[in-house]
Amino acid sequence: MKFTCEKALLVSAISVAGRTVSPKSNIPCLEGILLRAGIGVQLTGFNLETGITVKVAAAVTEAGLCVMPARLFFDIVRKLPDDEVTIEVDSNLQVSIRGGASSFKITAMDAEDYPDLPDVNSERGISIPQNALREMIGGTIFSVSENQARPIHTGCLMEVRDDGITMVAVDSFRLARRTWHSETPIGREMKFVVPATGLREVEKILSETEEPVVFTLGDKHILFEIGDATLVCRILEGEFIDWRRVVPTDNSIILTANVSELMSSIERVSLIVSEKIKSPVRCLFTENLADFKTVNTIGSAHDTCSISGNGKELEIGFNCRYLLDALRAVPSTEVTLELKNGLSPIVFTPVDDKTDFSYMVLPVRLH
Repeated sequence: MKFTCEKALLVSAISVAGRTVSPKSNIPCLEGILLRAGIGVQLTGFNLETGITVKVAAAVTEAGLCVMPARLFFDIVRKLPDDEVTIEVDSNLQVSIRGGASSFKITAMDAEDYPDLPDVNSERGISIPQNALREMIGGTIFSVSENQARPIHTGCLMEVRDDGITMVAVDSFRLARRTWHSETPIGREMKFVVPATGLREVEKILSETEEPVVFTLGDKHILFEIGDATLVCRILEGEFIDWRRVVPTDNSIILTANVSELMSSIERVSLIVSEKIKSPVRCLFTENLADFKTVNTIGSAHDTCSISGNGKELEIGFNCRYLLDALRAVPSTEVTLELKNGLSPIVFTPVDDKTDFSYMVLPVRLH
């Protein structure tokens, strides 16, 4: 195998493919990057759960494949002069890496033992702008459960309908939902759960562009095609919670607030709250005012925030971090607060129809 390509392109490709390389595996070649030279060059990282393949434009003079030691390969190419890189692998898997006046010789691994990535067969994929999917993932994934006793909730539910795509994440204390509305009919309906580990890698590859990302659902895996990169990961099996029944729709107290001002007040009150000393923020909603207090062994904190609407003297407690996580994900400057009583969750919803989201946080019982 022999090829030449630009250093910057190769460094970027190794960085992306290397995210799914197994740091330690019973299959030694999975600790490396599969390098395949043919029409251009492909780099693949795979940990038996998630696989990423990246294509790189290169002048290939001899086709072939091998497995490069991931960390060493990345470090060598990254330190080469900013110029073209030439890589040559002989029949004994001895690798020559040259760039400018620098040259290295290392040993590769045989690609024969490298497992095939799952094959995703489907009639056609579904297209969504990269920035839209990126916002959906970033706006929900923080609510994914870390409890392995319910593995189905360690991923995000994706619901595809004719008019759009909804993504939902839930744990025992909160729920996050974002919906993207398609301008043209999608013509498909499906429902599946993607592991958070796979979606985090997808989010890193996506960019703030209207360029499409296409995802294709197979029997047990999902394939994302993003520019020159593809990511395949398994889908989770099980029954995801019926989120439509969980989010209350009969809240009688409707308030609106500036997101930045609301966050600032809660952040100030949460300064005396820590992982060791967890104390809820005590919220009192009155006429056009939200009053926040917390008291623990460190001390006490108090702050207020202007809101619009009558809170009817409702007092309710929340975990500060969960409130802040939800507010940071709100994609607008103002938000609607929906409440019912001191034992029912708070729901953050849009003030207009420019965005479609809901964030629910369960209360903490106050003493």
